[in-house]
Amino acid sequence: MAHTKRVRAGEVRKIDGVRVEVGSGNVFRDLALPDSRLRKAKARLAAQVNSIIESFGWTQAEAARKLGTHQPIISALRKGRLAGISSERLLGWLGSLNRDIEIRVMPMKRSEPRIEVCAVR
Repeated sequence: MAHTKRVRAGEVRKIDGVRVEVGSGNVFRDLALPDSRLRKAKARLAAQVNSIIESFGWTQAEAARKLGTHQPIISALRKGRLAGISSERLLGWLGSLNRDIEIRVMPMKRSEPRIEVCAVR
């Protein structure tokens, strides 16, 4: 069995002469943005809404009508521009799209709290 070296976030390597820094798995944390865990969770929720819109083949106007919003909001969502869209709104849209939403609160197993969005299709 081959032994693989564990790679750590922040570790720098050279691959084909190019300097590469290993990410943490959370781009918002890697960019030192505040509330990185919340931002990642919100991005995952938005990705789910986008995926469902795509699966239905809806135009932005159709999606806006079905979700009770305006086309420019859906346009921003599709482009990943989430500043004007709350996590609560995304959760509401997922409910409108016939998705069950489960939020679990558990004791921490790590030194840093974790927020995770998992999708089941």
